[in-house]
Amino acid sequence: MHPLGDQAVLIEFSEEMSLEIHERIKQVSALLEHNQRDWLIEIIPAFTTITVIYDPIVVFKKNRGCSPFEVVCDMLDEMINRVEVKEPMRSNIIDIPVCYEGELAPDLEFVAASNKLTTQEVIKIHTSTEYTVYMIGFAPGFPYLGGMSENIAAPRKETPRLKIPAGSVGIAGLQTGIYPLETPGGWQIIGRTPIPLFQPTEDKPSLLSAGDKIKFTPITYKEYLAWGVTD
Repeated sequence: MHPLGDQAVLIEFSEEMSLEIHERIKQVSALLEHNQRDWLIEIIPAFTTITVIYDPIVVFKKNRGCSPFEVVCDMLDEMINRVEVKEPMRSNIIDIPVCYEGELAPDLEFVAASNKLTTQEVIKIHTSTEYTVYMIGFAPGFPYLGGMSENIAAPRKETPRLKIPAGSVGIAGLQTGIYPLETPGGWQIIGRTPIPLFQPTEDKPSLLSAGDKIKFTPITYKEYLAWGVTD
């Protein structure tokens, strides 16, 4: 565990991303969520770490003369040691429809050419995998997904686009992800989903959470428009 500023602890589980480490992070996060303490402000799971944000004032008042960071680390150690990963936790499986056609997929041909494939082969590979949401970041609701085939890997764009439409599905290196909001970005865009991934007025703003499983399903442009999408 390491301090991250004056009111956060970074718990490192490994230097490399793996499904085993992800499963442990998921179970530890669930334990912390279900055992809320008055000093605990937020839990942020990532690829190989969990960031725990705490209130040092609350900790100090109950443990005068002690370092709030050390006290929190001791309590986290005690809680984490109670976690014994025996079997994978149940994950939500969410179907994400994607249109891989025309102006919605401006970089699909580049990804295909880079891997000596046809565009249809790229689509088939991209939609044949069940992906794991390792973390949410970069922008509200943006899912970093693991499990993409290296056969469709592609480098980031040398010059990022200033605007990438919400719902755009992209590839960068060995990762694929979905832009929930219109933002700048350098990923290769191969399609777009009509499903909103981030709705700030909802009780649960982000459609996806770390630990979810998703599956991309190809749809036609006509089907895409049928969702009532307005560009």
